[in-house]
Amino acid sequence: MIKIKALTVNKAHRTYNGRILKSREYHAYEQELFYLLPKLEVPDCKLILNVRFGLSSKLSDLDNLAKPFIDILQKKYNFNDRMIYKLTLVKEDVKKGDEYIDFDISSY
Repeated sequence: MIKIKALTVNKAHRTYNGRILKSREYHAYEQELFYLLPKLEVPDCKLILNVRFGLSSKLSDLDNLAKPFIDILQKKYNFNDRMIYKLTLVKEDVKKGDEYIDFDISSY
């Protein structure tokens, strides 16, 4: 379990001169996740990814949290997210300050 507040797609990007760029929040989130994510070997095959988000806001859209997190996972663990054949997302209500992300990756 990683004690971090998940970043939404809405906060992950900004527009500059008509181009879509990663936001400062995304870069900070990515850097913190890189530090907090455990060492892990991802198998080179079809994958199952299970993710549980502990969220203090009931207004958060579960699918908006998944894309930035998955993009960072694939960068950290050197796999392509097209290899994810099964994805399970779970949203759990928690108190403010108790936000987290928990995940596991396995062979499909």
